[in-house]
Formats: sequence, C-alpha cells, structure tokens
Amino acid sequence: MKASLIYLLIIVSVNTYSQKVATIELWPGKVPGETQEKQKAVIDTIKNDNTLRYSLVTNPVMEFFPASAASTGRAALIVCPGGGYNILAYDKEGTEIAKWLNSVGYSAFVLQYRVPDKRAGALQDAQRAIRVIRSNAKEYNIDAGRIGIMGFSAGGSLSARASIQFNTRTYTPVDEADSISCRPDFTLLIYPAYLDQGPDRTLTPELKPVKETPPMFLFETADDPYGNSALVMAGALRDAKIPVELHFLPEGGHGYGLRPGKTAAETWPVLAEKWLNSITGRKALK
Repeated sequence: MKASLIYLLIIVSVNTYSQKVATIELWPGKVPGETQEKQKAVIDTIKNDNTLRYSLVTNPVMEFFPASAASTGRAALIVCPGGGYNILAYDKEGTEIAKWLNSVGYSAFVLQYRVPDKRAGALQDAQRAIRVIRSNAKEYNIDAGRIGIMGFSAGGSLSARASIQFNTRTYTPVDEADSISCRPDFTLLIYPAYLDQGPDRTLTPELKPVKETPPMFLFETADDPYGNSALVMAGALRDAKIPVELHFLPEGGHGYGLRPGKTAAETWPVLAEKWLNSITGRKALK
C-alpha cells in the first residue's frame, strides 16, 4: 500500500472514530511547585502556521478521548506533545495523535503539562496523570495494567523520564491515587529530544534504564538534529535487556506529527500500530 494512501486512510479513520469527553484536572488543590495561580492554558499567537500552541500552562489537565465502543481493546495511552519544554504543540502532537489512536482502537489522554521551562513540574504532571488514570481505570473503561505513554520531541523526553524515573518521588502525595504505581506499561518515543545530554552526546545520566523499565518503541530519522537521542536510548535499553524496537529512516526532519508531506509522518503510525497491537495483545481494527 502506498504511503499516501495509508495517510488518507489515517485521516478518514481519525474523522470517523474520535470523540472527546470532559477535561480532567490533575491536581485538586495547589499544583506542587507552581508559583502562579491556576488558569486556562494560554494560546501562543506568535506563529501562524496551522498549529495550536500553548505558551503557558499553570493548571495541568488531560483531555480524554475514549476509544470507540466497537473497539475490542481496553488499552490506553497518555500523549505528551512536544515544544522544547517551552510551548506545547497541542494539536499536531496531541489531539491529532489522540484521534489517530482512537481510530486504531486505543483510548487516549492528551496531557497539558506545565510550560514554559518547567521540566521538574512536567515530570510531576506525567507521574500524576498515570496515577489518576490507573486509579479511575474502571470509570474510563480501560485496563489498569495496559496504560502506556507516548511523546514527541520534548514530549518524548518527558515520556522517557516517566518510564525510567517512576520510582522517584517528585511530589508530596495529595490523595489515595498517589499510592498507586506511576510506571507506564509501555512507551513510544517519536523523534524524541534531549536523551543524549551525557558526556560526548551519550545517554542523559538520569535516564539509565532499570530492570522494570517498560518496553519501548522508537522512531527517528537521520536528518533530525535530535536523532542521536533515539540511538543512545535504544542502545541503553538493549544493554539493559529491555525489549526495544527502533526504526531509523534516512530523512524526515523533526516535528512532523501525522501531517502529510513527509514519508516519515506516513510511516511511523503504521509501524507503531503494529507494535502496539503486539505489546497489548489486541487485534488490529479492520
């Protein structure tokens, strides 16, 4: 099947299957470490390029996109948009991804983690998101043992941190949900960034995999300036004997999401769906 036809099928499926429900607040009271008052995410108006960007998030939330009732699976993923930890490319690497996940049978939660320049807060938000979802799995009609995380660019960095630093307590518990594990069950990193900040572009030291690190899927291209991130992470996972699947295309650049025009954008969803179905034990939708 040609890549352009595959992309067309993805777009048709996205428009057919997706349904968004209520926004879920992560923190019932004060957001840990946050100095500003809670407010609705601020839209960035500097660029006008058909991408919705949030430039300020002080009240982290999730938007829940449930899978179609016709889906046979109950696995779900948290989607972490990228943006250099400065903004969130919220539709291109968030809601559009959630709709695609719906189209292939997975529920999705798009995470509005804190920006700008709040990496510690972002990890707190990701850990809290996993716990909130897992503690309410029955309500969301998902399997508490099949909750994954996926991210793009800086969102890939955040997803990697959440997948490796799940035993690190980053905030004081606020309710019963915080007694639950925040370890993702599986992880997808799509053109991840900032994973090679060790000496001589080696693995970022705090991202050394542990034996409980979940299996990972990585997708990258050789002409991406952040391309080394996926390589060093895949090597570290292999050395730690963590199941890992790496795809490395010759070109595609960075920041393409699902949007048409690049082979990379039309390729990774096909490979990711196959991997997801294998790791979660579900059959592909026809």
